Amino acid sequence: MGVEERLQIDRREPLGLWRRQEPAPRRDPDLRQIRFEYTSRGDRVPGRVLLPPGGEGPFPLVLLQHGALGSKEAPYMLPVGAPWARAGAAVMSIDFPLHGERSSSKLGTLLHGALGLGDPAGEAGHRVLAEFLHQAVVDLRRALDAAEELPMLDAGRVAYAGLSLGSMVGASFCALDPRPRAAVLALGGGGFGDSELDPVAQVGRISPRPLLFVNARHDERVPPARAEALHAAAGEPKQVLWFDAGHGDLPGRALKAMWTFLRQQLGVGDAG
Repeated sequence: MGVEERLQIDRREPLGLWRRQEPAPRRDPDLRQIRFEYTSRGDRVPGRVLLPPGGEGPFPLVLLQHGALGSKEAPYMLPVGAPWARAGAAVMSIDFPLHGERSSSKLGTLLHGALGLGDPAGEAGHRVLAEFLHQAVVDLRRALDAAEELPMLDAGRVAYAGLSLGSMVGASFCALDPRPRAAVLALGGGGFGDSELDPVAQVGRISPRPLLFVNARHDERVPPARAEALHAAAGEPKQVLWFDAGHGDLPGRALKAMWTFLRQQLGVGDAG
């Protein structure tokens, strides 16, 4: 069975979507926030949506995903997503498997080792990584199914933005799911996962949808050669931007470049 067949959504599985209105984030009290959960391959996936300050929508949607060791509520997620919501987009994020509300100390340690973020995990870590990748891609596909059931979201105007691990998982997700009309892959590279789900093997299938790569010249986690391998494997149209920064300190102009690209693809206003 090929990777595309393994990552198909089982339409017989009930989505089981749950949602509720939540208080606004403390640092962004003008925004609105919705919490939700849905089922994916038997697992419950938690997420949140940031909505613009006013209006009923439906709002164009950016699916924004966190990096390794992070979560939908990692400290860097609001500084990235809140300006986009303030500018008129809904910003949806989920917790990847073994992250955030889905964390597991034992399996998380194996995953982090396989990702090069801890002690080498050996064959067990590689098995955990392979299952993580499959689950994460299906989770993202199910997230867009959930978006189709939320009336404040325009599920016909969707873009993807991934940071670090989110960009590397996102390459396979966007390659296999036609619904994102454009993608930003930030701080990502190749040589990740098995040969089928290595982003280099998948990213070319995103074309002809527009793609923006954002990378840091002094990235201590993703060497430039790995980033350039991913860029080279992508089809057109694509843009590549480099910034004088490390893995964890992309400057504000990088985030502004990401939003400029996304708003053009989604047809929403500028964040200023």
